[in-house]
Amino acid sequence: PTRVDYLERFQQMIDEYNAGSVNVEEFFNRLSELARSLGQEQQRHIAENLTEDELAIFDLLTKPDVTLTKQEEQQVKKVAHEMLGKLKSELLVLDWRKRQQSRAKVRLTIELELENLPAVYDTDIFNRKCDAAYQYVYEQYAGGGSVYTVHSM
Repeated sequence: PTRVDYLERFQQMIDEYNAGSVNVEEFFNRLSELARSLGQEQQRHIAENLTEDELAIFDLLTKPDVTLTKQEEQQVKKVAHEMLGKLKSELLVLDWRKRQQSRAKVRLTIELELENLPAVYDTDIFNRKCDAAYQYVYEQYAGGGSVYTVHSM
């Protein structure tokens, strides 16, 4: 969800090319630059020492409205890692979304784990981040596994 800007940039490039405001050479140069930046983004989880799932959660928790110190960043990474570990090992089973009780357990687990976020997360930010994390988990872990699990097979 935090990588949507790449799609938007690509669509804008196509629209500009179709409108005739960009020639083929300029379009190719922009497309090459977009591909390079996307390649760097795909490798960012390695640099951050996170799985792709954890990086997605980390990005949801830190973008756009939180400025963190390095120590707080590490704390958020730890929270993302522990939250996903707990969800995957205990709650994200087949058809978990079909039962209200299972959905409530997932939501509660997310909230309890996110309570370990740094103090910079005030109540309003905390609530928004809980909503975003739950929505992400709900969308990405339909059958117990994530889109990253499917792609890595």
